[in-house]
Amino acid sequence: MASKFLINNMGTVDRALRAFVIAPAAIVAALALGVPSILGIVLLAIAAIGLATGATGICPSYVPFGIDTHSHARRAPLPH
Repeated sequence: MASKFLINNMGTVDRALRAFVIAPAAIVAALALGVPSILGIVLLAIAAIGLATGATGICPSYVPFGIDTHSHARRAPLPH
């Protein structure tokens, strides 16, 4: 049985924004501010999280709030 944390809950637009807009912007900002700084490290962590969630299509922080931007038209509903 798959955990509800491992189900794709991100749509195509959401994934693309994270991978191609947010993560590169965070990387550029980190480089501009200086990577060794605290803010630079935080921005690189945000970029890494954005790239990882964008690549997998799974965002664990969406689960507690019930957010789901993925289209489930082709998938049967999960039993409770």
